[in-house]
Amino acid sequence: MRTRSSRAVGLAGAAALASVLAGGAAQASGHSARVARTISLNETGRLHLTSKHGFTLNEEGSASGTVRGKIYLHLRISSTNHVTAEVNIYPSGGSLTGYASANYHVAGATASFSGTMSIARGTGGYRNARGSGLGFNGTIARSNDAVTVRLTGRMSA
Repeated sequence: MRTRSSRAVGLAGAAALASVLAGGAAQASGHSARVARTISLNETGRLHLTSKHGFTLNEEGSASGTVRGKIYLHLRISSTNHVTAEVNIYPSGGSLTGYASANYHVAGATASFSGTMSIARGTGGYRNARGSGLGFNGTIARSNDAVTVRLTGRMSA
């Protein structure tokens, strides 16, 4: 015959198991469970040259759009028709880092690029950020190396 206290222990054990199965393990360990959110990016960055090393342009400016903040771009011209880039955005409450690859075309006083970007990591409120196949395009004013860059697509955070 079961005693009242053994039934209470059994019920408490069943409740603990249900909590674990429902995601309570994260709460029990002191971490809160977090559901990923999808963010539709539609960013425009207007940047100016801070330094130039060989075929790498280091640019700084501000991003406006969905994720506003300071933006840094390290754009490397890897051939006459291809560029790669590291993009760092610092919105309020965190940061995002992405890597891009794009076709490159020079037409007179302007060069343009168009390709894709992946979000590799984030910090703060963006610590779980991931995204791939994002649109990455823009222009370079060849007179002063000022860059306008556009990022579009969806990422999870």
